[in-house]
Amino acid sequence: MKNRSRLITLILALFLTIGAAFGQGAQAKYVFLFIGDGMALAQVSAAEIYTRALVGREPGFNRLGFTQFPAQGIATTYDSSSIITDSASAITAIATGNKTLSGVINMDVGKTKKFKTIAEYAKDNGMKVGVVTTVSLDHATPAGYYAKVPSRSDYYDISLQLVASGFDYFGGGGFLQPKGKNGDKPDIIDLAKKNGYTFVNSVAAFRALTPSAGKVLAVNPTLQDSMAMPYEIDRDSRDLSLADYVSKGIEFLDNPRGFFFAVEGGKIDWACHANDAAASINDTLALDRAITRAVEFQKKHPEETLIIVTGDHETGGMSIGFAGTQYSTFFEKVFLQQGSYVAFNDNVLTPYKKRSTLATAKLNDLLPTIKDFFGIDYEKLDDASKEMLQRSFVRSMKGEVERAPQESVYQLYGGYEPLTVTLTHLANQAAGIGWTTYSHTGVPVPVYALGSNQVLFNGYYDNTDLFYKMATAMGIKVPGAAVALK
Repeated sequence: MKNRSRLITLILALFLTIGAAFGQGAQAKYVFLFIGDGMALAQVSAAEIYTRALVGREPGFNRLGFTQFPAQGIATTYDSSSIITDSASAITAIATGNKTLSGVINMDVGKTKKFKTIAEYAKDNGMKVGVVTTVSLDHATPAGYYAKVPSRSDYYDISLQLVASGFDYFGGGGFLQPKGKNGDKPDIIDLAKKNGYTFVNSVAAFRALTPSAGKVLAVNPTLQDSMAMPYEIDRDSRDLSLADYVSKGIEFLDNPRGFFFAVEGGKIDWACHANDAAASINDTLALDRAITRAVEFQKKHPEETLIIVTGDHETGGMSIGFAGTQYSTFFEKVFLQQGSYVAFNDNVLTPYKKRSTLATAKLNDLLPTIKDFFGIDYEKLDDASKEMLQRSFVRSMKGEVERAPQESVYQLYGGYEPLTVTLTHLANQAAGIGWTTYSHTGVPVPVYALGSNQVLFNGYYDNTDLFYKMATAMGIKVPGAAVALK
C-alpha cells in the first residue's frame, strides 16, 4: 500500500511537470500551511454543526471556508513508537518527512541525526518564511519549522534557535522560558533584537508595522495560559486575532521570490485536552477566518498560491453524539457557554477558593454564576448529575487534581479542576457531544488544499507524505525525493 501510494504521487508529480510546460500546474510560489492542532473531522464537523444551529435551521452542516477546498485527503498520524502521536513527532513528520519519537522535534529516534525542514528549504531557495501560532512560539508545532531538539521541553534552546533561524516573521504567543529554566540566561527578546528583529507587543505598535521594519517578532498583548494567546471565546475585541496575524504576515512576506507561511491554531488542541467543546469550536472558527485571509491573497495570485489545511492529530476523542441524547444533538446549547474553562478558573473558581475554606465553601454560592457562564441550571439536572457536580466541587476545594493517568481521579478529570471539567462535560453532554480521553487519539486527520498543485493532496496517505508533496508543489529538490515520494 505504501509503495502504491508513493507511485501514485510520483506519477502525479510527473503530470504536473509535463503540465507546467503547457502553462498548467505552475510551481507554488506562495505557500500557506495551516495546522489546527488537535483538529480532526470531529472538531471540524462540530464547528459546522454549531454554525448551522446558531441560525436555527434544520439539522445540517454550514460548511467552513476550508472544507470547500477542491482537493481533499486523509492523513495517518502515527509516529515511530505509537499509533497515537504527540505534536512534536507529528510536526517532525509533516515538516521533514521523517517519523520520530513523541517529544522529539526534527531529530531521529536516536536523537543524534537532525532533519532539515520544509521551511528551511524554502528559506534556502530565497523565499521568505513566517511562523504564527496561538500558543507559545517555543511550543512543539511552531518549533517544528525552525528547531531541532531531543526534547520539546527544551524551551530555551528552542527559543535560541528561533532567534538564529533568520525567518522573517514570527507572531502570536510568547516564550515559556524567556530567560531559561532558572531565569539566569540572556533574555530571548533582547537576543532577538540584537539579531535584527523588530519586537512589538501592543496593538498600536503591531498595526503600525510596515515591511520597512525588516524581520519581526510580534507577541500578542494578552497572554492567557502558558504564554499563549487567549482562547477565541475569551478574546477581547480590542485584542489581536489569529486573522490579524495572518494579514500582517502576508503584508511582510509578500515579495517576488515568494514565501512559506506556517500558521497554527494551537488552542483547538488545548481545549480538546480539557474536553471544552465551546472553546474548541470557537478556535476552529477563528482558524477558518484566518484561512479566509489567505484565500483572499490566493485570488490575487491563483496560479502561484497553494493553501494547505490539516491537523497534526486528533485530541480528546471528540464525538458528535452522546449516550444521554441518543440520536439527537442540541448544538445551540454550546452557544450558552460564555468563556473557556481557563476563564472560569481564573475569574470564578480560583478567586472563590482563595476566599473560602473547605468548611465554609458551598456549591450554592456558585450556582448563579455557573448558570450565567455555562447555561447549566442546577435545579433542572437529574440526581446523578447533581451528585457529580457536588462531588467535583468538594474535590476542587480539597485540591484533588491528579495528573497520573492510572489514578481514578485523573480518569474523571484529566488533571484539570474537577468542578470545571465536570461543568464542561455536563454542558457538552446536553448538546450531544461526547469525549473519550484527555489525551490524543490515533484517528487520521483531514487535509484540504486550494491552488497551485492542489491535486497532490487528494487521497489517503501518511503525514510524512505532506513534506514531499509540499516540496514537489514548490519545486524544491530534497534528498531522497525520487525514492521517498509516496
